[in-house]
Amino acid sequence: MNYWLVKSEPGAYSWSQFLREGATAWTGVRNFQARINLRAMKKGDLVFYYHSGGEKQIVGLARVTGEARPDPTADEGDWSCVDLEAVKPLPKPVPLKQIKSEPALAQMKLVRQSRLSVTPLTPLEFARLLELGETKNC
Repeated sequence: MNYWLVKSEPGAYSWSQFLREGATAWTGVRNFQARINLRAMKKGDLVFYYHSGGEKQIVGLARVTGEARPDPTADEGDWSCVDLEAVKPLPKPVPLKQIKSEPALAQMKLVRQSRLSVTPLTPLEFARLLELGETKNC
């Protein structure tokens, strides 16, 4: 299993909206590295949901339910999307400030490549984020 983090502005697509809908196609990604990451996602992989913008915190946990396919929102180019389902909110959101203060998370792509909207996590990063979010794996 692989682990991931996806980012969204709460005003564009919030965690609460994702929870209400239960599932979504993760579309609209227009960055080559993020596209590579989307294409590496496998069914069953777990994904942290991060609110960017003013919040800057991990707020929930999702799962990949459908692997990479052509993004139907792309007017041109070779872009991909995946299908995600909401699993559960984190009992305690994990703010970026806390992530940056954790030595075990210093190499996270979220910290080192902050503009990337889809990033991989190592198993150790994933486990530490679960601890900080006061939740268990699903």
